[in-house]
Amino acid sequence: FTTQELFQRNGIYYGLNGISHNLIMFNRLSLLSPNGFILGKPGSGKSFAAKREIISVLLNDPNADVLIIDPEREYTALANGFDGEVIHISADSPCHLNPMDLSDNYADDDNPISLKSDFIMSICDLLSGGLQRGQNSIIDRVIRLSYEKHFNKNSNSVPTLNDFYDILIEQPDPEARSLALSLELYIKGNLSVFAHHTNVDTTKRFVIYDIRDLGKQLRTLGMLIVLDQIWNRITENRALGKHTYIYIDEIQLLFSNEYASNYFFELWSRSRKWGAVPTGITQNVETLLLSDEARRMLSNCDYIMMLNQATSDKLELAQLLSISERQLNYVSNVEAGSGLLFAGKSIIPFVDKFPRDTELYKMITTKLEEVTSFQSRALENSKSK
Repeated sequence: FTTQELFQRNGIYYGLNGISHNLIMFNRLSLLSPNGFILGKPGSGKSFAAKREIISVLLNDPNADVLIIDPEREYTALANGFDGEVIHISADSPCHLNPMDLSDNYADDDNPISLKSDFIMSICDLLSGGLQRGQNSIIDRVIRLSYEKHFNKNSNSVPTLNDFYDILIEQPDPEARSLALSLELYIKGNLSVFAHHTNVDTTKRFVIYDIRDLGKQLRTLGMLIVLDQIWNRITENRALGKHTYIYIDEIQLLFSNEYASNYFFELWSRSRKWGAVPTGITQNVETLLLSDEARRMLSNCDYIMMLNQATSDKLELAQLLSISERQLNYVSNVEAGSGLLFAGKSIIPFVDKFPRDTELYKMITTKLEEVTSFQSRALENSKSK
């Protein structure tokens, strides 16, 4: 394990080299594929590391947007400090995202309706518990009819899942009626939060999609629909020459459904061409590695930040990423904020001790005792004033 240095002009600070103690300054856009993962067990500093990188992007790259899928409401304080937009999504939320939204560049040279049809199939498969034979063809037919009806009426109009459902129940096939019954709860019933036109502003430079209150029934669906909204933003940004940084916390949730994992794998594969920089964050590495798509994504990543690892996860990752036993020492029983940074062909141990007596630290930390202490002090200060 030889000492390597990583110091690039216009790079982002990632801590100190664990061997030489020199600064690590690195620009992910310099990699062949900037896609990445941040992996570590609870308390290892995963979300802290992600927030450090997000802050650096916001401060150093004015031509980049940052979008976050937040299942645990860990990024709200950061949004408040950096003029971000937090979109709360839940079964009873007034905030709506339309999964049938379609930007002008949604599919580049491909047929955008065909690409959207694949996405709606993913949703239907997820909500119905598995599509029956022939239902794929019915979905494709109904999608085409839905967009034809609205584009003929008004070129600026986009259909919703309500429109999709109304056309679906008009189809003569028994498989269509069966599918409509499976979807009714999520389109006409109490869980119809995604069956309406988008009514929130998703155009800010820094946007957090807060899906904590969706619950287990809608969590994976919510992540999938937010990803499609993000894809619309990616296509718009590429036309403007802008990069889009995407952070997906609890990313293992996306691989619990075949269609969802396939859709995300496709987005991940196409991201560099479209100027996107996706990052998956998880503490459940073992669950993530149960997916073949996730294993392929990890093994082909040029950027991985590994923090303190559980024993079982560490052994799996060592085999997948060809990590030596000596290198594993840097992710075994180490302090929070320490680990291994994979950057292209470089594998560098790092340590990152952030000063705690700063406003930035208050925005970044998720330790309960620290968050409670900061809130108590703020309350006392406001009372004294």
